[in-house]
Amino acid sequence: MNIAVAIDQIPQDALPSASEAGPAPKRIVVTYGFWIFLLSDIVMFAALFASYAVLVHSTASGPTGAQLFNQTTVAIETACLLFSSYTCGLMSLAINSRRYFKTYVGALITLALGAIFLCLEIREFLGMIAIGAAPQRSAFLSAFFTLVGCHGLHVALGLIWLLVMMVQVAVFGFAARVQHRLLCFSLFWHALDIVWVGVFTVVYLMGVSS
Repeated sequence: MNIAVAIDQIPQDALPSASEAGPAPKRIVVTYGFWIFLLSDIVMFAALFASYAVLVHSTASGPTGAQLFNQTTVAIETACLLFSSYTCGLMSLAINSRRYFKTYVGALITLALGAIFLCLEIREFLGMIAIGAAPQRSAFLSAFFTLVGCHGLHVALGLIWLLVMMVQVAVFGFAARVQHRLLCFSLFWHALDIVWVGVFTVVYLMGVSS
């Protein structure tokens, strides 16, 4: 006797309504909220890119990007951040395999590369300010410091987030909630790499060629 019943053969009044089914699981709600956060972040960076594109030539007779940017330093920053995305991916694979040692190694390398990137960026900012190229010098510099600084702030917050997650792995192990938070961090970190590719292209490469 076939006891399988097609869903379209069940009377509609026999199916529970959305309110009767109860709220969505917390994991789904958190994931949905995190994707909204990432999309809102992308929209914010898009607005900063647009502002920079409008103000890039408003130097007020001050220094331009071609005079300020050090391509060697920027290349090292880019290599560090892109390679950190690779090590972050390796960390995610280790988490899925529940391998503590490889997880910590991936996290430590990601932390180190992110810290190097941040230190080089801060040194660049301080060097520009030391020669009088501060944010208030021109609209171009205001847009530059806002865009690049906002990305740097995200990197700093990401490093703090990763440190906290490593503590949680040490305390709670690979619990479901910890793995989910690490997945969210991985998405966040990869999104920062994508944004940096845009910064590197629009700000640094085009800034030197203009």
